[in-house]
Amino acid sequence: MRNIYIVVALIFSVVLYSCQDDKKSENKNKISNVKKTPPPVKEYGYVLDNYQVVRDTIKSGDSFGAIMDANGVSRGDVFRISEKVMDTFNPAKIIAGKPYTILKTKDTSATVKAFIYENDRINYTVIDLNDTINAYTAKKPVTIKRKFASGVITSSLSGAMDNEGLSIALTDKIADIYRWKIDFFKIQKGDQFKLIYNEKYINDTVYAGIENIEAAVLTHYKNPYFAFEYGNDSISGYAKYYDEEANSLQSFFLKAPLKFSRISSRYTKRRFHPVQKRWKAHKGTDYAAPTGTPIWSTADGVVIKSSYTSGNGNYVKVRHNDKYTTQYLHMSKRNVKVGQRVKQGDVIGFVGSTGLATGPHVCYRFWVYGEQVDPYKQDLPSSEPLKEILKPDYFVFIEKLKSELDSIPFKKIPNKIL
Repeated sequence: MRNIYIVVALIFSVVLYSCQDDKKSENKNKISNVKKTPPPVKEYGYVLDNYQVVRDTIKSGDSFGAIMDANGVSRGDVFRISEKVMDTFNPAKIIAGKPYTILKTKDTSATVKAFIYENDRINYTVIDLNDTINAYTAKKPVTIKRKFASGVITSSLSGAMDNEGLSIALTDKIADIYRWKIDFFKIQKGDQFKLIYNEKYINDTVYAGIENIEAAVLTHYKNPYFAFEYGNDSISGYAKYYDEEANSLQSFFLKAPLKFSRISSRYTKRRFHPVQKRWKAHKGTDYAAPTGTPIWSTADGVVIKSSYTSGNGNYVKVRHNDKYTTQYLHMSKRNVKVGQRVKQGDVIGFVGSTGLATGPHVCYRFWVYGEQVDPYKQDLPSSEPLKEILKPDYFVFIEKLKSELDSIPFKKIPNKIL
């Protein structure tokens, strides 16, 4: 009898567990069949799911009025909108190539509720038409990612950066930092660099450019040149860089009047002129570069000549002070006028081959107290040094950065250039 009770109990248990398993399986199926609602798509501060979204790019010849008219906004409303938002957004100055987004209601009227103009990859302007006409600027969410890099130059700085998968924007920033200290026309195979820098990303994924370079070291002729970002220039607002001894990397004069080129002819008292076919002094330094390459003023000053002659072609002359004057010849186009004040690095013209020139280049000439000299043999002044009161803080500030740079291994120099 007892055995019968045991058998009945076992059967009951099996049935009970079987039912529970069936219920669990049924519940799982119910859960799996429930569709998850995707999170709302939000952009520019709007939930896009609530609107018809029109995305396009400003084309050559487009106007704000024509774009709005094509999307159902009357000319009278366009005029009222333009008048209302003028202080924040000038509709007459939209630029071809810039993306824009229009948000419309989802009903049959398809009424425009917002126009968003992308000023650049991060900044945008919103014209909101939901209740009242309102315009404001805003930024896309940006994250900063800190990165490290190392490389060795086998041909050029840009080539070395490209070999490491680094952006041309980073190359330009390095050139800007060192343009007072290193002549990139004399860059050597085997020169090495290490960097600590920050990149910007939109929504944590879309690359948006270089934020800044915190620290760098570039070996040139086996000498290390350190650069640490510390503070900003009070006038330009640009970052200032100093070396490991708190000496400014900036100088009164730039090393060259343009970026990434080659010296095709140096200052000499005897050179065979390629056009005049005779021996004569060449009291300038020729930088060969593609036509249209921007030419910089190598120091602050006042334009005292902006003209054309048969020999010089288009040329500009800048007086920096009572001691120094510079001149820039053979431009395709001049970009300044006589009497205009220029800052170091301002674009004063563009490379060309006007005048007595066989190809596109700029002839850079340099005067000291009215005498033409070779600028690369002059002891030129540096910019204002770091104030003594700031030096203790500076040395503490760069201590960690220098340690981080030291921990980054230099890339090995290929045997073929050793």
